[in-house]
Amino acid sequence: MVVTVRSLGLSGITGYEVSAECFLSGGLPAFDVVGLPDAAVREARERVRAAVKNCGAKFPVSRITVNLAPAGQKKAGTVYDLPILVGILAACGDLPALPPDAAFIGELSLTGALRGVTGVLPMAMAAKTAGIRQLFVPAENAAEATLAGGLTVYGVPDVKALVAHLKGEQPLSPAPVWVPEADTADLPDLRDVMGQENVKRALEIAAAGGHNLLLIGSPGAGKSMLAKRLPSILPDMTREEALAVSGIWSVAGLTDPQHPLLTRRPFRSPHHTTSAAALAGGGPAMRPGEISLAHNGVLFLDELPEFRRDVLEAMRQPLEDGEVTVARAGGTLHLPARFQLVCAMNPCRCGWRGHPSGKCTCSDRDVEKYVEKISGPLLDRIDLHVNVPSVEYEAMRRKQVPESSAEVKKRVDAARAIQKERFAGTGVACNAHMTPSQIANFCRLDQAGEALMKNAFDRMGLTARSHDRILRVARTIADLDGDAAIGAQHLAEAIQYRNTDILKG
Repeated sequence: MVVTVRSLGLSGITGYEVSAECFLSGGLPAFDVVGLPDAAVREARERVRAAVKNCGAKFPVSRITVNLAPAGQKKAGTVYDLPILVGILAACGDLPALPPDAAFIGELSLTGALRGVTGVLPMAMAAKTAGIRQLFVPAENAAEATLAGGLTVYGVPDVKALVAHLKGEQPLSPAPVWVPEADTADLPDLRDVMGQENVKRALEIAAAGGHNLLLIGSPGAGKSMLAKRLPSILPDMTREEALAVSGIWSVAGLTDPQHPLLTRRPFRSPHHTTSAAALAGGGPAMRPGEISLAHNGVLFLDELPEFRRDVLEAMRQPLEDGEVTVARAGGTLHLPARFQLVCAMNPCRCGWRGHPSGKCTCSDRDVEKYVEKISGPLLDRIDLHVNVPSVEYEAMRRKQVPESSAEVKKRVDAARAIQKERFAGTGVACNAHMTPSQIANFCRLDQAGEALMKNAFDRMGLTARSHDRILRVARTIADLDGDAAIGAQHLAEAIQYRNTDILKG
């Protein structure tokens, strides 16, 4: 007898339906799992055997063949433990006919208890698309599965409880839809930063338009401190953005079972020793990398020149396309990577170039060699190049309390509301992602602006990309001022943020 149990799997960060076909036949006792299983799936045989015996059922003494279809798709992980067990019990008559709209996922312990698995949210969303209406998951993952909507989710504590439910003896209660609580944790606030008003202005522009940012300054000037306060002024995520980010984090195993939905934009800060694969994604398990974990959020690279050249160059395509394509021997993986890049670096190797103390010992050639670690194409993709000067003593001892992040965020939200109305129905979320046709439509310049842009283009040797990025930044500055048209003052401020001379000390 063949029993088919519906289940789900993961391909990258996308869920897909898997059918566990269980066949009991005569012959010498054996237990085979086919369908391109990895080591973790093959080891399910021992977990299932022990779980069946320890839950009070009798493990069939026959030849057992389990096929995980589609057989041409590689199966990985421990999510297939539960459907294999359910299929075996149904095939030997210990369970009644299974509901046709039910699916099962979960890892088994040897005692029959269910352990949580990763990637439940994308699998639940795939279940909804596949017409599945009942989803049985480990109790630990029930709250996350309810985020998909349109499903009756049952959190299963152990095999005994599942068997009693399927037999109608003691039904399980559906898991309530998880509703996020108000996040009361405080983010680092801009009011902690004394002085640096020009850098705060650049942070506000970057947050309002989703622009990339490079901070250059001597040690102790506050670059990292300022960058870590950017999330406090970013606009709140929409429901769609939160689900997309939470799905990626779920696959990576980073979500909290008690709070499965990310309500704040992610802030990722990998160490400069990270590899290109860790940044872009991939590896044996084809998992998302740091740029995908920063999707809809911020990727902060401190000490930018200390990163390996191949690591930095791996970001060039994602910065343009908003996604990364990882091609490995195990397959091709398409991952979202619409992140906001924020970088910090010293002006030279010793770090003191331009500092009032005069402690710099680097020659001009030393500075050039240090800056050459960052390629021109990557710098061209960064909208705002900002000098972070050393903080003066008077600024640190000033009694006046600086402007808080909440006050800055109000202006950022107002600018984003203008952009939301401007780009409604286009799939573009902010000015930084405008297409060339949208730039031509929404970034028109008057006669004074045209003359200013032509002068800057010729004098600074701008590229076509940097020309468009200046217009995007100018559009954001105009939105912050509430102006419908880009004025010469907006354009002039945007141009000053492209001054690459600060990279030469």
